[in-house]
Amino acid sequence: MKTIDQKMKGMTAERRKKIEARAAQLRAEEMTLQELRRARKLTQARMAKALGISQDGVSRLEKRTDLLLSTLRKTVEAMGGNLSIVAEFPDREPVILSGIATEDSEPTVSRKHVPA
Repeated sequence: MKTIDQKMKGMTAERRKKIEARAAQLRAEEMTLQELRRARKLTQARMAKALGISQDGVSRLEKRTDLLLSTLRKTVEAMGGNLSIVAEFPDREPVILSGIATEDSEPTVSRKHVPA
């Protein structure tokens, strides 16, 4: 069985370059908040100022595994980005969910009990 390095060596330089570029793209698509902040060349102190919290607050935020969507949106916006949430299903193309975690969004689910 060939190793990945052996397979790569057997490819043309152009093909290797395409594969390496795609691998880098895939690595960039999944990051923690801390990795994303560092990739954007932002310090915790700068993020803290933009978010109106302490540097320690940014550190704690980056370690959390369960965030409010509004907190995540504000954090991404402080980095200069926009938050999009995508729902993926096995039987259709991904769907971008709108109106979630926006400052002016209203809950769309009724809390009234509907008799059966």
